[in-house]
Amino acid sequence: MYLRFGAAIAALAAAAAAIIVVVTLIRSVPGPTSTTASSAPAAPAPTHVGSSHGAPPAKAARGGRIPTPNDPGFPSPPPGAVVLAQEAGTRALGLAYKPGLVRVSVLDAAGGGESGLRVALQFGRGYLMTPSPCGPGCYQAEVAGVPDSPVTVRLGGDSYRFDLPPLPAADGTAIVSRATETWNALRTLVWRERLASSPTNVLHTVYRAVAPHSLAYSIAGHSSAVIIDGQRWDRTTPTSPWVRSSQSPPLRQPQPFWDEVSDAHVLGTAKLGSRGVTRVSFFDPTTPAWFEAAIDRRTGRTLGLHMIAASHFMHDVYGPFDAPFELHAPAAT
Repeated sequence: MYLRFGAAIAALAAAAAAIIVVVTLIRSVPGPTSTTASSAPAAPAPTHVGSSHGAPPAKAARGGRIPTPNDPGFPSPPPGAVVLAQEAGTRALGLAYKPGLVRVSVLDAAGGGESGLRVALQFGRGYLMTPSPCGPGCYQAEVAGVPDSPVTVRLGGDSYRFDLPPLPAADGTAIVSRATETWNALRTLVWRERLASSPTNVLHTVYRAVAPHSLAYSIAGHSSAVIIDGQRWDRTTPTSPWVRSSQSPPLRQPQPFWDEVSDAHVLGTAKLGSRGVTRVSFFDPTTPAWFEAAIDRRTGRTLGLHMIAASHFMHDVYGPFDAPFELHAPAAT
């Protein structure tokens, strides 16, 4: 399971008469990142000769690579590139480009870079070209100038389209920094999440957070929890009894899902409902993961978020913000 980010929420059946609910807090950010009894089962993790698990630091590649402290062999994008990502079946697929260079990153379900794949690139309506390997899960092509949009990545018989913003793309670091500060200053937050590890393993969850240490979530058809300071109440199904336990350390909520920000660039502007947003993409080397955020231009609030990581394809919609509500222990405990 991919447990480098968020809160890995697992519900384990201990016996017919008792249920033990375990929450492993990797960071003080919520979000079910494992797929056990409380979530959809994860796809089997394939074994690849070229996997980056346990590998030494990746070899040098033209354009460099952003260091990932928790996984030195991770096929990260080069510094200064515009980064995009999407789910590709059970794989995480990243694309990075800057003048003269296009890099494709492919992660298997277990989080390792997947080598030995048949990868091809098509720029606009041009001809297909084959990128060269640049490490586990890393495929790279040198190009003249800027590639035409869209870029189509072919993995075997499957094609994945990336629409590119025009270069040079504006730096988005300050926009994401403002979004981080805005998020950390919230008193309450509600959001709805779609989380998948494959096309068939999908969870739908509603979260409610109250600063500084309270969170409730409900996974449709699965588990629920209420966490208030140092106490928590869990149930593994919508009709199961609530089980009380301690929460240590307390959660810090609300907080954004990203930890560090690299290669932040503005993809463009759009309307989300009646609100004007700036679309920003970036790479978090600590998780590691690719993000695309829709950030309200007026308030700095994150209204929508896509996150792509190994076996973790997340889409969140946020709001209401700072609504007047409190969280309470379940009535029957």
